[in-house]
Amino acid sequence: MTDPITTEHRKSLDPVHAGEEEGRTDRWTPRLVLFLRIMAAIALLKGLYHWAIVCGFLSPNDSGFEDAATPVQAATVFFGVIDLVAAVGLWLAAPWGAVVWLTSLISMVAVEVLFPQIYGGRVWVVAVDIVLVFFYLWLALMSAREQPP
Repeated sequence: MTDPITTEHRKSLDPVHAGEEEGRTDRWTPRLVLFLRIMAAIALLKGLYHWAIVCGFLSPNDSGFEDAATPVQAATVFFGVIDLVAAVGLWLAAPWGAVVWLTSLISMVAVEVLFPQIYGGRVWVVAVDIVLVFFYLWLALMSAREQPP
């Protein structure tokens, strides 16, 4: 005698379609990963730039890092650390990497806009950071749309 529950379950299973996934093209996800890798390289360079200032290899002004104001020192060390952490996370395309990178960008915008005495209030840095955030959000949205539900 057959079990009616088992036969009902077997009838409701969909058949397997071999080769169905081969025709699918992911266009936006590789573009997002490429963008994240490029941003990782830039974040790495930014982090190394800040640490070069801390170590005394570079100096934006005539005095050394030790003679700079405390807010300048704190911001330089903060961005030296957060940019390098963001670079690792972005290179791995980890979700936390994008969060740390966005935190770094938003922090830089806040420092440039709210505290111009620290880095000089460069408007072009704010504009570039805002464009990068919106470009990232657009790529992430397009990548999410091509994922199966």
